[in-house]
Amino acid sequence: MATVLVTGGAGFIGSHTCVELLGHGHDVVVVDDHSAGSPAALDAVQAVAGRKLTAHRVDVRDRAGLDAVLTAHRIDAVVHFAARKAVSESVTIPLAYYDTNVGGTVTLLQAMLDHGVRRLVFSSSCSIYGDTGTGLLDESLPARPTNPYARSKWMCEQVIADAAARHPDLAAVALRYFNPAGAHPSGLLGEDPRGAVTNVFPLLVQVAAGRREWLQIFGGDYPTPDGTAVRDYVHVVEIADGHRVALDRLEPGMRVLNLGTGVGTSVRQLVAAFAAASGRPVPCDVVDRRPGDVAELVADTAVVERDWGWRARLDVAAMCRDAWRFQQRHPDGYPG
Repeated sequence: MATVLVTGGAGFIGSHTCVELLGHGHDVVVVDDHSAGSPAALDAVQAVAGRKLTAHRVDVRDRAGLDAVLTAHRIDAVVHFAARKAVSESVTIPLAYYDTNVGGTVTLLQAMLDHGVRRLVFSSSCSIYGDTGTGLLDESLPARPTNPYARSKWMCEQVIADAAARHPDLAAVALRYFNPAGAHPSGLLGEDPRGAVTNVFPLLVQVAAGRREWLQIFGGDYPTPDGTAVRDYVHVVEIADGHRVALDRLEPGMRVLNLGTGVGTSVRQLVAAFAAASGRPVPCDVVDRRPGDVAELVADTAVVERDWGWRARLDVAAMCRDAWRFQQRHPDGYPG
C-alpha cells in the first residue's frame, strides 16, 4: 500500500479517485487550492470511504507549499489532477491556462524529483486528438489540439516525457480520458462546479433541476447523425478506478493511454437519457458552435484493455441516474 499525493483532490474526478484509493488501502494526501473543488467534497470522500485523508490548501504552482507537504509526508506516488479545464474559457484566457496547467506541472515535477518521488499518474485529455473526423481514436494518432486547454495538456505530456527521458527511474503515465460524467452511486459525492459552468453534463443537470431555463446546445450542424457533437461519456467512478489501476501498472518511462467506453453519444441523445433518468423535461436551444470544439471524440480502448484489463462497463443511463441522485441530495451543491 502506498501514500499517494492527489493534486486537485477536492475536484470532481480527484475526489472520486480519492475514494478508490482509500478503498484499496492506500493513504491519501490531498493538495487543492479550492478554486474549483470544495472542502465539503473531501468530507464526502471520507464518509463514502470510511477512512480519513489528509488535506492541505496549496496551489500546485506554489513550490514552497509543495515542498512543505512533501517534507511532512513520505509520498510514494502522485496523481496529478490540479488544472483549469474549460475549453471555451481557455480560448478567452489562454495564458492563465498555460500558467496553471503547464506551470503547475513543471513545478510539481521539480518538487517530486527533489524529494525522491518517482511515480506519477497524469490527468490528460482526449481533446489532444483534436479534429480527426469520425472513427475511434487510438494513442498512435498525432496530436492536433484545437484550443489552449488541449494544447496545455499536450504540453504537459511533453514535459513529463522529457523529464522521464532525463530521469530513467521516473515512471509516468498520462491518461487521456474522454468525458467523465455521473456521480458516486451513494449520492454523497458528485460534481459541483464552481464559477462559470461550461461542460454539457453539469449544465444538463442544472436545467433538469430548474436552476437554468434551458440547455444551450452549441452547434446543430456537425457532420454527425443528428447534427450535434458526439462524445464518449465515461462514468466518473470508472475513470477513478482507472487512475487507481494505473498506480499498480507504472513502469519506468512515460506512456499514454486512453480511458473511455468506445461508444459515442450525441448531445441530443444525452439530453434524452437524462430526461428519462430524472423524469424532468430538459428544454434546449441550439446555438452557434463554440470556438475550439470538434464534431466527434470517441475512444479506442484496445490498448488499456489488453495491457491492464481495464474496461468501462457502466452506460450513459447509469451516469444520468447517479448524477440525478447526487443532485436530489444536494440541490444547492455542497454546503459551505
